[in-house]
Amino acid sequence: MSQRSHQESVEITGHLIDSGALSRVLNDVAEYGGDYVVLQFDIGHGTGDPSYARIEVSAGDEGTLQRILMRLQTHGVNQVEPGEAEVVAAEQDGVFPDGFYSSTNLETQVRLGGRWWSVENPEMDCGLVVDGQGGDEASGTVAVVRTVPMADVRAGMQVVCGAAGVRVTVPSSQRSEGSFGFMESEVSSEKPQAVLVRQVADGMREAKAAGTKVLWVGGPGVVHTGAAPAMVALVEAGYVDVLFAGNALATHDIESALYGTSLGIDLARGQGVEHGHEHHIRAINTIRKAGSIRAAVEQGVLTSGVMHALVTHGKEFVLVGSVRDDGPLPDVHTDVIDGQRAMRAQLDGAGFCLMVATMLHSVATGNLLPASVPLVCVDINPATVTKLADRGSSQARGIVTDVGLFLEQLAMELAPGYERPRAEAQQTR
Repeated sequence: MSQRSHQESVEITGHLIDSGALSRVLNDVAEYGGDYVVLQFDIGHGTGDPSYARIEVSAGDEGTLQRILMRLQTHGVNQVEPGEAEVVAAEQDGVFPDGFYSSTNLETQVRLGGRWWSVENPEMDCGLVVDGQGGDEASGTVAVVRTVPMADVRAGMQVVCGAAGVRVTVPSSQRSEGSFGFMESEVSSEKPQAVLVRQVADGMREAKAAGTKVLWVGGPGVVHTGAAPAMVALVEAGYVDVLFAGNALATHDIESALYGTSLGIDLARGQGVEHGHEHHIRAINTIRKAGSIRAAVEQGVLTSGVMHALVTHGKEFVLVGSVRDDGPLPDVHTDVIDGQRAMRAQLDGAGFCLMVATMLHSVATGNLLPASVPLVCVDINPATVTKLADRGSSQARGIVTDVGLFLEQLAMELAPGYERPRAEAQQTR
């Protein structure tokens, strides 16, 4: 090991060998310009026994060391002697102080006044803001520590800087068997689909039994594959509490309800119809004329489909658009920062998240969710289901399969009486 003037001892516990966690930790130290010495390594004897490692990390300057320590916390690595957190006031709106602690989505605690305070809403790539300075326990002073995205920083906010006085906890589902057998592998493509469907269904049942919400993130493939009726059945059965989507899912769902097509393709016959290319824009125009999706339902203009089911069953939805959107629908957030805020507002109480047929919205939601929320991504494209973990959502697990067939099987598992719709022509209008 080379001579470094700045060093810190850190520790990590878990299935360090079979998960590859220790290798990732040591690689990150090297990639971020540091060095290391493994001081202690205790290997678990049984398959269920965790291992423990204590590592001395060093760097040539304090700034590099702090960046390494913050990076390692994404793997659940903590300082052996964490000390007290340093808090610095932000000097201008929208800008963190130099050296701010870059948060993870893991359960996080901050030490202030000799006491550990839990962060209220763990989210990756944010800062930690302290409301109240949290004196010692005897004083009774209360501190509230929360994550704040960069855009919402305001001058004068007290921001945690550096890795000192911060510790994280990896959810038990990432270390042990958990409720999902398939969660032992990040992406499932060759396992029996019926088993995977039952495991996802069990996860949803557990979330509802615990009084938490089931969050869905969906793309237009839900409609294109003919799975909208299955999703409607799941809404009616109480297994869709919140939907995050873009303009496309809602637009093509409404197009299907009004015209029986999706992108101009007759969903019953699988072929194009005359003037079908106009249907999506005419569907948007119809909703804009009504004023909103909810207004269209209340006026009797929209009488079926996923969006109709969400409105009639009092469920929430957040639609966030992009530069490529037609229209868009009046309910779509066209300012992405406003859209992020609207999505964050619906995360409280989420106990399970299912992502289907969307890459961008899945990554966006994964960035917002705490690691404690089980997250399953279903897509026909393997790249979609692996990107979440690559972007930091370590709890994400994927199923590579046809979304339409998967949702139909999930509906048959969770929605009593649901049957696959007949392939019969739908009358357009």
